[in-house]
Amino acid sequence: MPNSINTNPGAMIALQNLNSTQADLMAVQNRVNTGRKVASAKDNGAIWAIAQNQRATSGALNAVKDSLNRNQSAIDVAIAGGENIEDLLIQMKEKALAASDTSLDATSRVALNEDFKGLRDQINRAIFSASFNGENALSLDPVSALADADGQTHLTVSGPIMVNGVAGGLAFTQTDSIGTQTLAQDMIAKVSDSLVFSSKVLAMLGTNSKALSTHLTFVTKLQDAIDAGVGNLVDADLAKDSAKLTSLQTRQQLGVQALSIANQTPQALMSLFR
Repeated sequence: MPNSINTNPGAMIALQNLNSTQADLMAVQNRVNTGRKVASAKDNGAIWAIAQNQRATSGALNAVKDSLNRNQSAIDVAIAGGENIEDLLIQMKEKALAASDTSLDATSRVALNEDFKGLRDQINRAIFSASFNGENALSLDPVSALADADGQTHLTVSGPIMVNGVAGGLAFTQTDSIGTQTLAQDMIAKVSDSLVFSSKVLAMLGTNSKALSTHLTFVTKLQDAIDAGVGNLVDADLAKDSAKLTSLQTRQQLGVQALSIANQTPQALMSLFR
């Protein structure tokens, strides 16, 4: 290869190698800075697209978890209300049984009837107060929670409505009383039936609350698995990149020195003319 002051092949090669090293160094520094080997579509378009789709699924599962938590809270509030109603029904049965006694005097019967009506009205208030975020599993529409990231599946809690005097609800009406011995006798059976019915409702609510809790656990694990999968696709191996960074920095220093030596070749030619 002829020596020339117009063309310096050695410097060209040294510069190419230095540019290549600097490009690799920038890529490794970017991985170290971001913690990702695929931080944008230009790093790896196919992997980036897959990761973005999975991130969207993981984000959607946050809405599913919120829906499950919200509806489970609504059911738990309904269960608390139902347990309070059962306590009131037990007291109502005691009052009705006491009022069915034929030897009871009129004053005592009036007092028992007033207590009974107070308990009766308290039940109705408890039913309509057992709501959370506008949802009432005891008196209103069925509670329905999101079950998947696509919104195609729902977990619905529906069953008997615990409202007194409504078909399929509690056996007594809002105007029933134990003002007479006959009414009291009839009320014993009504309240007993209502206790059986309320226990059925509470059992159903308890089962559905557990179902929501179980599905919430599954969704949480699913989201964690998806996030880990995305990490496997895009996260950088920082231990490996740290070692590579040191190696590239050394190569860069050597490349600068090689380029400096190559650039001295034309000056060496000038010595031939002295």
